[in-house]
Amino acid sequence: MIKGKRILCTGAGGSIGSELTRQLCVNNTVFLFDNNETATFDLYEELKLKGFQVDYRVGDIRNRDTVREVFVGFKPQIVFHVAAYKHVSPNERYPREAVETNLIGLLNVLDEAKGCRFVFISSDKAIHSNSVMGTTKRIGELIVKNWGGVSVRFGNVLGSRGSVIPLWQASIDRGEPLNVTDEKMTRFFMTLEEAVSLVIEAGEQGNPGEILVLKMGEEVNILELAKSIIKKSGKDVEIKMIGIRPGEMLFEKLMTPLEEAKKVDKGNYYVI
Repeated sequence: MIKGKRILCTGAGGSIGSELTRQLCVNNTVFLFDNNETATFDLYEELKLKGFQVDYRVGDIRNRDTVREVFVGFKPQIVFHVAAYKHVSPNERYPREAVETNLIGLLNVLDEAKGCRFVFISSDKAIHSNSVMGTTKRIGELIVKNWGGVSVRFGNVLGSRGSVIPLWQASIDRGEPLNVTDEKMTRFFMTLEEAVSLVIEAGEQGNPGEILVLKMGEEVNILELAKSIIKKSGKDVEIKMIGIRPGEMLFEKLMTPLEEAKKVDKGNYYVI
């Protein structure tokens, strides 16, 4: 279904956005849109050298005029909206930035996306909504649902920018202790390639107004994960307990109890 299309990927310079672009450009023309100049240009050059049909624009989804220019110039048929501020702690410190990007920016893109198939990248943090980031993602899901788009919800992605394993690896390289929030904390994890391929599948299969929750297997204990990373490194590294930061939760769920009761199993994901 997603073949021979003009696809706009917002947040294309990020970990998920760049992998999404790499997978989609094999059979489609893809437009990269991100406020990270270096990451966007580097990805464009990489894909252009390989012969793929790609174009790009450096700009901010918070700028309505810029968003309009992208849609008028490229005329996308499908939009994968990945652009967002995704880290809990910075968004707790600067909630206005989270709201302006994750909500005002989303509305700017939706206003121009009339007639497009729209796929919104959400997060398991939308369930509890006890953090600014989680709250903006939950509101975003509701906005996209009422607009007629599809939301795809999943947990942590291994190896993505700012995720725990690259941070731990950097600590190991510097000979510093690994920071672990709490010995009881658990998280859902999925590889970047797997998450993105399932996002594309969900984008193909989802119906207007649906929230699709990727199946992410069992939760992983963060302390045990840290121990395995240290063992794999072959180095003698300490583990430092730092405690839960504002907005964080010990355990995360992919669905609310009501959603659990009403979910429909669709193979690699659940439909709400």
